[in-house]
Amino acid sequence: MGQRERVRVGIAGLGRLGRRHAENLARWVPQAELVAACSPVAGETAWAREALGVEATYAEYHRLLDHPGLDAVFLVTPTSLHAPQIVEALRAGKHVFCEKPLALDVADCLRVEEEAARHPDRVVMIGFVRRFDRSYRNAFDLVRRGAIGRPFLVRSQTCDQNDPSGFFVRFAPTSGGIFLDCSIHDADLARWLLGDPRPLRAFATGTVAIHEGLRPLGDVDNGVGVVEFEGGSLACFYASRTMAHGHDTHTEIVGTAGRLTVGLNPRLDRVEISDASGVRNLCVADFYQRFEDAFANEAREFVDAVREGRPPALTLRDATEATRIAAALAEAQRGRRVVDLARGPPTPSPPRS
Repeated sequence: MGQRERVRVGIAGLGRLGRRHAENLARWVPQAELVAACSPVAGETAWAREALGVEATYAEYHRLLDHPGLDAVFLVTPTSLHAPQIVEALRAGKHVFCEKPLALDVADCLRVEEEAARHPDRVVMIGFVRRFDRSYRNAFDLVRRGAIGRPFLVRSQTCDQNDPSGFFVRFAPTSGGIFLDCSIHDADLARWLLGDPRPLRAFATGTVAIHEGLRPLGDVDNGVGVVEFEGGSLACFYASRTMAHGHDTHTEIVGTAGRLTVGLNPRLDRVEISDASGVRNLCVADFYQRFEDAFANEAREFVDAVREGRPPALTLRDATEATRIAAALAEAQRGRRVVDLARGPPTPSPPRS
């Protein structure tokens, strides 16, 4: 499309995270113009009109794609819809940003890769937001400069504050489970920080500590996973739905000459409180509060890639590999067995004319 002044974007999905993306596009991404929004929920499209001034709203996705002059779509829809909606958007000639995960299984990921190969002029980017967080980016740059020698171990966790309302139980039937919903971020970080090694084996286990409604679904509210990569590097993941103190995402990278930690204390700000109870700080409440700036940076990266006609900072294969690792952890947790990943995903078929 050449160097366009502004990219005309439509968003599909205006739930909890979709509203955040919509606000970023409308207010914090100068090169984007949010021209349309789509949701089957009337109250959500009404919010887009009233809060953001979006004039064109639709209940059906195909009508969003038909919006005149639309350049790109943001998909913040249920994961089961991601793959078919990306394919439909590509065939309609649109650039696509889609929230993670790309899909719940590798076969669907590969189908998207195959379709994207038919449209090399279209930008497709999946939302692994931590790559756009300033602290994680700094850690990545330090690792690449050799600050800790050769990295060989990543320990990373995604732990949500406990929600007694039962949201996670209601979400579980469509989320893919705790590893695909939460640890997929850590899987992507581990590959990124370790230099994209090939995963060989995965094992995971978990427990239901609080939310008994997860048990019949085969899901857990606390899970631990281990992944072995080619060359001897390792990753250890912890995911939780039951933190009492707030949202707690942090990562440790261990190398032959040192280690780095990111977010070890999930502090809200730089304030420390000292009183009769001791010395403490307030913690971030949820993932968006922790990564608010990164979500805006992520949207800017996608829009800039569209404007400049270049590939985005992370590829569809990155998204496929993260899904492959997270899905293997979910399978290992359910089956109480080690899952072999050594063969890797098949190469997508060449595009058919």
